[in-house]
Amino acid sequence: MNILVTGGSGFIGSAVVRLLLAETEAAVVNVDALTYAANPASLADLADHLRYRFVQADIADRAAMDAVFAEHQPDRVLHLAAESHVDRSIDGPADFIRTNIAGTYTLLEAARAHYGTLDAGRRLDFRFQHISTDEVFGSLGAEGRFSETTAYDPSSPYSASKAASDHLVRAWGRTYGLPVVLTNCSNNYGPRQFPEKLIPLMILNALDGKALPIYGRGENIRDWLHVEDHARALLLVMERGRIGETYAVGGDAERTNIAVVRTICALMDEMLPDSPHRPHEQLMTFVTDRPGHDARYAIDAGKIRRELGWAPRESFESGLAQTVRWYLDNPGWWEPIRQGVYRGQRLGLTTPAAGSG
Repeated sequence: MNILVTGGSGFIGSAVVRLLLAETEAAVVNVDALTYAANPASLADLADHLRYRFVQADIADRAAMDAVFAEHQPDRVLHLAAESHVDRSIDGPADFIRTNIAGTYTLLEAARAHYGTLDAGRRLDFRFQHISTDEVFGSLGAEGRFSETTAYDPSSPYSASKAASDHLVRAWGRTYGLPVVLTNCSNNYGPRQFPEKLIPLMILNALDGKALPIYGRGENIRDWLHVEDHARALLLVMERGRIGETYAVGGDAERTNIAVVRTICALMDEMLPDSPHRPHEQLMTFVTDRPGHDARYAIDAGKIRRELGWAPRESFESGLAQTVRWYLDNPGWWEPIRQGVYRGQRLGLTTPAAGSG
């Protein structure tokens, strides 16, 4: 089997590529444009793997995508390539529209053309799997969880662009008969996450004795999912998911942002007993909230548990401890980022237009 992974040099994509090579016999082709959040170092140890190929290309480039499909003849497509940071989407939504919407459209059209060339047996086996986010559903109140039937209500340019890509994938399934399957996940964390996101940002700022900026009062709630648990879920959906279906994937680990940061500080205190910044909790500071900040996300993962037998292996406590340890042990991965494309600065400070409420 040949599997095409878009965005395979990113955080979730690299975890998926690693799992595919470790647990299947498939040939894996990673297509990635290597924009700022991608890191070739995440897969450097696999560069010479006999079943792995890397292609630097933009999913919005139709000629390049047609060439990838023609050369590598994928049986499955796992579409993870996306611009994914809410704050960056506030500062500059154009890249999100181009990659997440136009790029997904272009990839769907290339996949549809490829699908049309397959014989009957390969057509039965082909899948286009689109990986999305729970942020398309907007914000929850104190009760309830998102499920596969929750209405879409995106709040940010990022979540709106992902909602649009979800709708495109479903439309290509219904209109053109492309065999599609979708997943919507909760907040991922774990090794190799670009340090603009909450958990790695807090770890690295704490390590350097820098302020730990917490939006608002830190009361926003997220459901945390370890990236390797997510990757296992995606492989199960790829192997056994039903065509046309959506599967919600969550870690059943709701935490307020301030609780997450406090736990990171406690782990840093424990793992770095000689740090001059102990107790690290003294570095916590509250900053102006981001515009349109969703109050709470939570996923009901009952469908994927019942139908596919998936369950997370990592508790939030075990997964977070492992993640902190990984960043402390792997400065060679993150130091070039902190010295170059992202130095820990605040993003998403755009002021809402007057009268926008």
